[in-house]
Amino acid sequence: MTLDPDQIARYRREGFLSPLTVMTESEMAVRLRALEEIERSRAGRLAPQHNIKAHLLIPWVWDLVHHPEVVEPVRALLGPDVLCWAAGFFDKRPGDQKFVSWHQDSTYWGLSEPDGLTAWVALTPSIPENGCMRVSPRTHHTPLAHADTGDRANMLPGREIVVAEVDEAAAIDIILTPGEMSLHHALLIHGSQPNTSGQRRCGLAIRYIPGHVTRRSSEAGSATLVAGRDHGHFTPELPPEAAFHPDALARYAVIQRQWMRDVFSEFSRGRTS
Repeated sequence: MTLDPDQIARYRREGFLSPLTVMTESEMAVRLRALEEIERSRAGRLAPQHNIKAHLLIPWVWDLVHHPEVVEPVRALLGPDVLCWAAGFFDKRPGDQKFVSWHQDSTYWGLSEPDGLTAWVALTPSIPENGCMRVSPRTHHTPLAHADTGDRANMLPGREIVVAEVDEAAAIDIILTPGEMSLHHALLIHGSQPNTSGQRRCGLAIRYIPGHVTRRSSEAGSATLVAGRDHGHFTPELPPEAAFHPDALARYAVIQRQWMRDVFSEFSRGRTS
């Protein structure tokens, strides 16, 4: 699947596109069961430190990051050369008070330009009652300042919130069934409410960037080539040999430390600017 001109124009105008079908509900149910099996074997959840670039530890997540029905629409928007910069689950259990404040994704990515997008792939139904993502259309043209909410229920790594007035009445709920995804620009203001239902809400947020983008810092960082040509700006990432394979975990530990240094350096930079 690729995007038609009308879909591309809508994305450019509104800053998001939804819903797009990646696979059937039954096919996604297989992935959800695989995630639940991982959670059962690891104290009931995927540890936060393993949820930054989960595709480097879990083979079926690696495959999902490379799935043609995800990547081809992304290529239509970002160009032929595409990298995955990060991929992690956003998971809210029934009655969970966790929320995501209004923010722009690229705030602390530390990239040379905010030219990227997020593919949010639903493993479960994502509806208003269980805290689906909400977007503020046409807010994707200018990077905005962010502040720390100081709220531990905020699911964002920096607990950040955009320092701007958001028109709540104009916000749109991104409703997805399992196997569907949305795409949103790295500067689009978005967030989500707590899960007040009895139904789990879980999705995989995949961060894609075009091949020409670089890091602001002198250190290259790492990324996964998913389509086209590698421009050599990032250290290439390798697929996991098996779920949480020792070699994959060893490589991941190095990548995670670098990622944390880079992103939290951006946190500090943002708070003092």
